[in-house]
Amino acid sequence: MSDLLEARHISFSFGGLQVTRDVSFKLAAGDRVALIGPNGAGKTTLVNLITGDIAPSEGRFFMSGEDITACSIPQRVRRGLVRSFQTTRLFANLTVADNVALAIMQRRGLTRRLLSRATDLPEVKAEWSEILGHLGLLGLASRKIVELAYGQQRLMELAIGLALRPKVLLLDEPAAGVPHDETPRILEAINRLPPDIAVLMIEHDMDLVFKFARRVMVLAAGRLIFEGSAAQVTADHEVRRAYLGSYADARRTA
Repeated sequence: MSDLLEARHISFSFGGLQVTRDVSFKLAAGDRVALIGPNGAGKTTLVNLITGDIAPSEGRFFMSGEDITACSIPQRVRRGLVRSFQTTRLFANLTVADNVALAIMQRRGLTRRLLSRATDLPEVKAEWSEILGHLGLLGLASRKIVELAYGQQRLMELAIGLALRPKVLLLDEPAAGVPHDETPRILEAINRLPPDIAVLMIEHDMDLVFKFARRVMVLAAGRLIFEGSAAQVTADHEVRRAYLGSYADARRTA
């Protein structure tokens, strides 16, 4: 079976500045991969390249062996490439159920209709109920997004992602802005994602990274300098120098 997602020799230059430098990697079904690196390393730029927000200067992207480099963002989403963002992008004055129902309707290509009626369509309601129940949010279905705590809003980002039926899910700092004592809820929700989805997560919370990741990729100055297990990454001299520093020392002596 071919990999779900492959980046092959991806580079991106903006003006005279090379932001991404010859990056190659693969994601297979069930992968749980963290992408880490210092600020300015080019992590979000790489995710923007993967999702089609920007086009690479060089290199190609493939999904299940099919070249998607020229595909638009909606075309990639239809193929199962879905992304969450550092900040929530939800409809604040709509309910939790309405937000997930909209994503379901988008995926299914349903014709435009009154949202209040579409949310109650049996096939749509069954799906949003299952997704919210999976993430422990079903009891909040009738609440407006603006009424939710920020941690609950981040969980809603995951709900929207699941509603789009991803094969590959890109999580851009899913715990950003969430109080530290609430991050276990984010991790629990991620761990409960369907096991066949490939998940690539950008995150600065290293405790969350090492609890989540089976594989870690490290980006520095736009270049992929390491790819391996969490245990291997803390022992790698170049990674320690470029990013982990004292955190790696603390893990080795803990």
